[in-house]
Amino acid sequence: MNIKHPPSSFHHPSKIKNKSDQDIGHFFYLYYFCTMRFFKIIAVIIVLLVGAYAASMYYFVDESKEFTIEKEVDYPLEKVFNQFNNLQNFTRWNNFFSSSKTITIDYYTPYEGKGSAISYNDPKSDDGGEMFIRYENPNKTLRYQLFEDEDENPTLIDVKFTAVSAEKTKITWYVHTPKLSVLSRAQNFWTEDKFADNIEKSMLNLKNVLGNKVEKDNQLAAIKYDSLMVEKEEEKMILGVNVSTSNKKDALYRNIVMNYNKINNFVTMDLGKKSDEVGYPVLITDADNFKDNEVSYFFGIPLSKRIGISDNNFSFRSVNPTENYVIYFKGSYPARIKAIQQLIQKAKKDKMRYGDVYQTFIEPPVEGQDVNMKLSLSVYR
Repeated sequence: MNIKHPPSSFHHPSKIKNKSDQDIGHFFYLYYFCTMRFFKIIAVIIVLLVGAYAASMYYFVDESKEFTIEKEVDYPLEKVFNQFNNLQNFTRWNNFFSSSKTITIDYYTPYEGKGSAISYNDPKSDDGGEMFIRYENPNKTLRYQLFEDEDENPTLIDVKFTAVSAEKTKITWYVHTPKLSVLSRAQNFWTEDKFADNIEKSMLNLKNVLGNKVEKDNQLAAIKYDSLMVEKEEEKMILGVNVSTSNKKDALYRNIVMNYNKINNFVTMDLGKKSDEVGYPVLITDADNFKDNEVSYFFGIPLSKRIGISDNNFSFRSVNPTENYVIYFKGSYPARIKAIQQLIQKAKKDKMRYGDVYQTFIEPPVEGQDVNMKLSLSVYR
């Protein structure tokens, strides 16, 4: 009998295993080949893109940037210049520094003019650097050097001040940025816009600071005590407290002193406001309530704008523009009543209706001392 044997490879374990190994090896070879080819293609594309980017930056983008920005402010040249050459003043309103609540600044002598300097660090944004005043021509020009982060090349900023009139100053910035490497030059696309935006915000802050400072100077220079005058009062935003207290003997004035200290501490310590950023403290009350046994009043400090506060003990009060009858008064607090009565009598004589009395403390109220204040009665027909 002839017995036919199957082919040697049929169901032979070793043969099957060898074929399977060959297939797996072939698969991994193809996978490795394709993967490496893919990464080589990607690498070539990246190199071409980086090369194209570097070439475009080299040929079409300047390694440094120069630009000029001009602004005008409605304040005298001397007052404006002092806000620039004194770095303690400068950092209060310049948005680059004032916009951060976490920035820390160290000031170095002489604090003002040529040779003054600061170093700053903001842990929240990891920004830091140094700034110097390298040149000063009083009331004419300043030169700043700004070293940002660890850059060894500074941004040079020349600022020119020109008196347009006795009450208006033109400020011109000439900015020269440091040279950048080819791969970093894209920053120059937005450097000017970023700088211009910072100046725009800074000018608003500067106007608020100078507005309060000039207003205080003008008020002090214009004081004529015990003379009745008519003044137009601009709109105000006042941060303060609503109070009801006894009107017996000295109880009212002691209560006013206590609340002034409370508000002043909150504004200067908690909110970090400086004296030239706020107005004179104002007490607002009904014109006739000095006769009552209990007096209700709102007492606060004017700020340039409404801001968010977390303490519910304080609130904002908006005061609309008004026309006022005004008397400047100096003496004991109870003696103010006679001056208030003069204002009321004047309003009645002129057949004017009247509203609240505004008691503006030109000097902070102190227990046991005379007051120096402006008494204003809002009037209308």
